[in-house]
Amino acid sequence: MRNILLAIQPFGPRELNLKSMAAVSRQGSLEASIKTEDVDGMLITSLPNIRYLCGFTGSSGVLAFARGAWRFFTDGRYTEQAKRQVKTASIQICSHSPRSEAVQWVAEQLRKKKSPAIGVEAEHVSFLTEKRISSELRSHRGRSGYRIRPTTSLVEGLRLTKDKAEIVRIRHAVQLSSSVFNNLVRGIRPSVSENDVAAELEYLARRAGAEKMSFDTIVASGPNSALPHARPTRRRIGSGFVVLDYGVILAGYCSDMTRTVWVGRATGEARQMYSAVLEAQLAAIAAVEPGVECQSVDAAARDVLRKHKLDKYFTHSLGHGVGLEIHEAPRLAKAQTQKLEPGMVVTIEPGVYIPGKGGVRIEDMVLVTKTGCEVLTPTPKEFLVL
Repeated sequence: MRNILLAIQPFGPRELNLKSMAAVSRQGSLEASIKTEDVDGMLITSLPNIRYLCGFTGSSGVLAFARGAWRFFTDGRYTEQAKRQVKTASIQICSHSPRSEAVQWVAEQLRKKKSPAIGVEAEHVSFLTEKRISSELRSHRGRSGYRIRPTTSLVEGLRLTKDKAEIVRIRHAVQLSSSVFNNLVRGIRPSVSENDVAAELEYLARRAGAEKMSFDTIVASGPNSALPHARPTRRRIGSGFVVLDYGVILAGYCSDMTRTVWVGRATGEARQMYSAVLEAQLAAIAAVEPGVECQSVDAAARDVLRKHKLDKYFTHSLGHGVGLEIHEAPRLAKAQTQKLEPGMVVTIEPGVYIPGKGGVRIEDMVLVTKTGCEVLTPTPKEFLVL
């Protein structure tokens, strides 16, 4: 089977829709970053990064750049999909490995350059894959001298701050996940299992329009709520805390929220524990503004929990970025000196987990604005007893 080249000529400005215009802008920004890395060509293999740069949403592809040109490589399963989605790069349907053919294309583009450097995404290329790329470069027309240069977070650095279209999509994903909460909690009873609740949650999300869940749903009751990343089991809910941590993907963008409810008659100790976590969360949200270091926001929550003598039970970082992936930069945690910028979308999710007693986590998604922040998650946070 011969390779098929679907689009060679670049698209003119009038032919570009809004998505394509965003892709052109992102590609231009990446080209500028590539120059600072002293790289002559680039292979993009991370699927979220490929989607960000050219709009392709399939499961097989490589985006390559060399000598001012972009080319997207995929296999025959995605011929029609690539034609529909990729408007800012020429498209090559491959009869062999898209990665191998992308390597050969970049090598050919740089054939006349002395000792050209080809960038790869260090976070996404395994040692074995790097060795294979090196071998493929050595075999290209029998020429040696090509160099592989690992790069770090070039595309992820662009994805740190979201543009207006991305923020709209994130808002819609957040609103969808929040919209199912009230219907979900109506069905939580002592006799149902964690699995039952998780299944109902995911059913409601799908019925509301979610493409899929953005991560494995967490429903953790009673003693299981003291496990920050518990998975639903056949355990019946019974009485006590129930941590509900879930998110959806809509138009490719993720949401993430956590609410903790109480089933049965609430104790004073449970109310105090919940109140402390809520106070910590609100303090952290109040600390979010441009120019603030991520570690300072994390510290704001820990200071409150320390006042309540609960800080030793807060065992994970405060939050993380969210976008095309559920966990993105920045990371809100100790020793993280990165400063917040307008357009970043992060989670604020302090928690307290006491073995034998249970746990509480409250999580919102927050947009960093020019003057402070905006809480995107609309679901109420008062202590809810079922």
